[in-house]
Amino acid sequence: MTLEQSSPHEPDGKGYKKVFFELLGRAPHLSAFHVLTRRQKQVILVALAASVVWLCLSWRGYLIALNGALIVYYLVLSAWKLWLIDESLISRREITVRPSELASLRDDQCPLYTILVPLYHETETLGRLVEGIGRLDYPKDKLDVLFLLEEDDRDTRAAFARLHLPAHIRGVVVPDMQPKTKPKACNLGLHLARGKYLVIYDAEDRPEPDQLKKAVVAFRHVDPSVVCIQAKLNFYNPRQNLLTRLFTIEYSMWFDLFLPGLDYLKQPVPLGGTSNHFLTEKLRELHGWDAFNVTEDCDLGVRLADRNYQTRMLDSTTWEEACSDLGYWVRQRSRWIKGYAQTYLVHCRRPVEMCRSMGFWKTFGFHMMVGGTPVCLLINPIYWALAIFWVIFRSAEVGTFFPFPIILFSGVCLFVGNFVFVYAGVLAAYRRGNYDLVKISLLMPFYWVMMSIAAWRGFLQLVTRPNYWEKTRHGLDKEVIQSPGG
Repeated sequence: MTLEQSSPHEPDGKGYKKVFFELLGRAPHLSAFHVLTRRQKQVILVALAASVVWLCLSWRGYLIALNGALIVYYLVLSAWKLWLIDESLISRREITVRPSELASLRDDQCPLYTILVPLYHETETLGRLVEGIGRLDYPKDKLDVLFLLEEDDRDTRAAFARLHLPAHIRGVVVPDMQPKTKPKACNLGLHLARGKYLVIYDAEDRPEPDQLKKAVVAFRHVDPSVVCIQAKLNFYNPRQNLLTRLFTIEYSMWFDLFLPGLDYLKQPVPLGGTSNHFLTEKLRELHGWDAFNVTEDCDLGVRLADRNYQTRMLDSTTWEEACSDLGYWVRQRSRWIKGYAQTYLVHCRRPVEMCRSMGFWKTFGFHMMVGGTPVCLLINPIYWALAIFWVIFRSAEVGTFFPFPIILFSGVCLFVGNFVFVYAGVLAAYRRGNYDLVKISLLMPFYWVMMSIAAWRGFLQLVTRPNYWEKTRHGLDKEVIQSPGG
């Protein structure tokens, strides 16, 4: 199999920059090319100056006010997530496609479907990836599969060239240009895509065989404003070690409880990095992905909502490999948190305009989910440290920052916050049929400690290396573990 260096529709020379960085060229205020705009820097400097003045005048009053504001925010966020869980549990909020609907879908009714598979140093998973694509229950002459291979990744390119692949699978070489990110490669894939619909799968993904057909049927039934349908993600190696068990619980919480609730409430949906099915023409209308954002999926979900497009959840699962190595897990989590912070800063550049276009309700949800995720992970260690310090030393100084009613709200926050997330973990494990993981949910507070460590690492990288993409290594699962879905 030879690799495509170019095609009739592929740019050359400087044309690549237009393809890779279209969003930056067309709507620079929506790109994470710069972490902060000049106006944002000015606002931060004014806020810091005001804080310094307040601290000089009354440092206790300042810290009490800041403490109270953070606790109220944390309490509102916990209540918000509890509401999302409640909405998800009332009934199946995601789109469900009946077997009879799939059976009635003839091959000639299936539109051309583009599958983008970005690859970088994936020689360990390439064989299984091709097998997974081959198991898809979709007419092969209606598939347009693009393996996006980085120019400097000679090993994966060589391994791909040795494969004997059918005509519907193409290998496309992504030129070696900075930043070296997944969304930059996907923008080239979008430029070359031929299908009416487009989906991204990662190297280790094992989508349920009928997922493409379910997405086709789902698109036919939904409102025209729906331009993205997100399948659920879960792991095929949940019991490899304690880390994968906890990771599986977290993913089950996110995709089975939180995102369906956001779907039902018509909120911005932070997309998963894979298995999001798009109308190709609408994705091009949005100028593709931001090549400089390291959680391009979350950013795109917000941009969809900003344009009053909808994202719906699909009752279909793609099985992935849970990272089983703590070092790689921290790197992956750092990138995610850094990307959420990038996305939040980008969409807060024009807050009034965002509120007008999205409406107050969606804007509130954006601040809760996208802003709340990094904020809570960053402040958690501070409150843990204060609590430990008070328990050990019984310091009266710590107590002065928690006057009534702040101490009352703190107690409620401690109970509600811990209850919500442990409760969510128990429910998520139970609903997925992972009954043996229910008791593991009680260990989630230790998992939050690791998440906060990763969050602080990601925050520091936001300052020093904002567009650096930390690669997650795949193929660490010790053996092929059959997923419950096949």
